[in-house]
Amino acid sequence: MPQDVPLYKPLLSAIAIALTLVAFVPYIRSILRGAIRPHVFSWVIWGTTTFAVFLAQLQDQGGVGAWPIGVSGAITIAVAGLAWAKRADITITRLDWLFFSAAMSALPLWYATSDPLWAVVVLTTVDGLGFGPTVRKAYAVPHSESLLFFALFTARNLLVLGALENYTLTTVLFPAAIAAACAVVMGIVVYRRRALAAIRQGR
Repeated sequence: MPQDVPLYKPLLSAIAIALTLVAFVPYIRSILRGAIRPHVFSWVIWGTTTFAVFLAQLQDQGGVGAWPIGVSGAITIAVAGLAWAKRADITITRLDWLFFSAAMSALPLWYATSDPLWAVVVLTTVDGLGFGPTVRKAYAVPHSESLLFFALFTARNLLVLGALENYTLTTVLFPAAIAAACAVVMGIVVYRRRALAAIRQGR
């Protein structure tokens, strides 16, 4: 465990956890109201991989910077269960099955390696695949996703990077990749909302 951890790192970790809660509470309320319809497949994949990456980060001495990932993983699994219970978005296309099958087939590799780096590489890839159905849905129905939610998670993952106690590819890869993926989803939502508004105005 790294010694003499700067005081700002636990502070950044606490802020990141707070942002996680700030992002999830209204998102869950929106699911309950029916305003947000999350894709169940994406959330199952995200929850499983996020919590597994948390364990890998702890193994590689990520320290307090790993805790927001653990909190997020636990809540994400709960959101997946809520999405299924509310039948939020259970439409499943062949492409969705492709993403899901590819993601789930990669998970057993976590148990086949003792190297946390390879586990994180696999799990980050799996999590990235989990964005597939949400990207498809965000493009088709951009108003079904929350820009604020993805903005908060972009900021949260940047704070995680700042809070890590040990900087290696194992500890950095996942939060950096997810921050980038959330930014991409935001870009798609903004673009499609503007495009659809322009089409409506042209009629």
